[in-house]
Amino acid sequence: MSEIERDVMEYDVVTVGAGPAGLSFAIRLKQLNPEISVCVIEKASTIGAQILSGAVIETGPLDALLPNWRDNPPPICVPATEDEFWLLSKDGGRKLPVPPGMNNHGNVIVSLGAMCAWLAPQAEALGVEIYPGFAASETLHDADGTVIGVRIGDMGVAKDGSHKPGYTAGIDIRAKVTVLAEGARGHLTKRLIKRFELDKDSDPQGYSIGIKELWQVPEDRVQPGKIVHSFGWPADSHTYGGSFLYHLDKGRIALGYVSGLDYKDPGYKPWEAFQQWKNHPMIKPLLEGGSIVSAGARAIVTGGWQSLPKCEMPGALLIGDTAGLLNVPKVKGTHQAIRSGMLAAEHLVGSQLAPEGFDAKLRASDAMAELKKVRNIKPGFKRGLWFGMLNAAWETATGGLSPWTLKNKPDWSSLDKVGTHEQPKRDYLERTLAPRDRLASVYFAATEHDEDQPVHLRVHDTSVCVTRCAEEYDNPCTRFCPAGVYEIVNDEAGKRLQINAANCVHCKTCDIKDPYQIIDWVTPEGGSGPNYQNL
Repeated sequence: MSEIERDVMEYDVVTVGAGPAGLSFAIRLKQLNPEISVCVIEKASTIGAQILSGAVIETGPLDALLPNWRDNPPPICVPATEDEFWLLSKDGGRKLPVPPGMNNHGNVIVSLGAMCAWLAPQAEALGVEIYPGFAASETLHDADGTVIGVRIGDMGVAKDGSHKPGYTAGIDIRAKVTVLAEGARGHLTKRLIKRFELDKDSDPQGYSIGIKELWQVPEDRVQPGKIVHSFGWPADSHTYGGSFLYHLDKGRIALGYVSGLDYKDPGYKPWEAFQQWKNHPMIKPLLEGGSIVSAGARAIVTGGWQSLPKCEMPGALLIGDTAGLLNVPKVKGTHQAIRSGMLAAEHLVGSQLAPEGFDAKLRASDAMAELKKVRNIKPGFKRGLWFGMLNAAWETATGGLSPWTLKNKPDWSSLDKVGTHEQPKRDYLERTLAPRDRLASVYFAATEHDEDQPVHLRVHDTSVCVTRCAEEYDNPCTRFCPAGVYEIVNDEAGKRLQINAANCVHCKTCDIKDPYQIIDWVTPEGGSGPNYQNL
């Protein structure tokens, strides 16, 4: 690959990822010093097409970045009007007081994908160059290992590695500083954390999977600005799970279900849990007769304060969810992403583009103070729902002043083996709402991959799948993937793993939850993947 002649583009700064962190960083950098050249590359075909979030945002950091943004708000921007918090049973629920962190007075409900598409032209107006469809396949390094940019993946490579007639070699983008804003479980970030041992002084990172749909329903059912969260059914008391339901405008409802990827049950199906919740008697009447507009899934970074890796290395920085800044009890990360992007820009301008010192600044910032206060809440739920609730109440009452910090373990290590896990009573409903299965859901993600390109889900030893994994865990990849990518098939050659890579919605769950850690998600050809509409 390195012998191929490649075009080279040079900038002062290259940013990987056009989410809220990457775009806020680029905007702030240009606000502070218009002379700095910066480009933002994004693997999706258009800006916002692969962004998925609830999303309710705290507006403080956005106010600081763009003080007049309310004069020209994002296309979906609904002021929060009321909050509800429910503990569900199979056939009903109990309304509980809204936890302080979930009080959304003054916040707004947005489509984060639409918001990023709205931010991008504002960045371009300042001179930022943005390139959608540019998938960074690897980082570039000089002789001493310093990051000096990224390489864009080649286009027109066949599944067998040969070059198709339209083959184009990916360009090298070289920069004085590379800023990683890939979101949760970024594939370049994952390699750099390992290479530079950025996590040697932190706990392993933790994740959840969020599965979301946007529905169009009769307008008289919608109360714009209403926000409903729930926990309890359909998750059992040992599985971290909860829902969100946001009333938008124009008869639209955004709804989804979050499952902690530290679950123990080898038979658990996050996608099925979401569909069960939709059919709950409190939710189903809202949706019946309506239609799905868009659907998708994404990993959510949940490790918090104790899992934050070092966020600087020679030649590069980590910001936003790729660093791990989401506040789990608030169910919010966008304000943290914007905040960290602005802080990185201010640091680089002040240091004349030297990454050194950014990690210390981030740890001394409001972003980290916020995470430290809630550091013990999510880990408390590893001991079960009721302990988690009591612990959350204690941590909230004390403002996180406990003299201890609960530990995080890697999510892949939490899965019990088949036969050792007490099978929970599922207590599931007969569901009638669409979609009927995961493949139908993939249709609403509008995901597209050229079938004749290298498989971007690399399983390093497929023999494990039909031997050890089949025996020990009954192939959990066939259940935890929300898009039906992994399938165990029987044919003339016997049992084998089939990877339906074209279905992939880039959620990264397989990379995180695989109990043998032999699945490596890498970026496919630029422009491939889901094309979400207002998620």
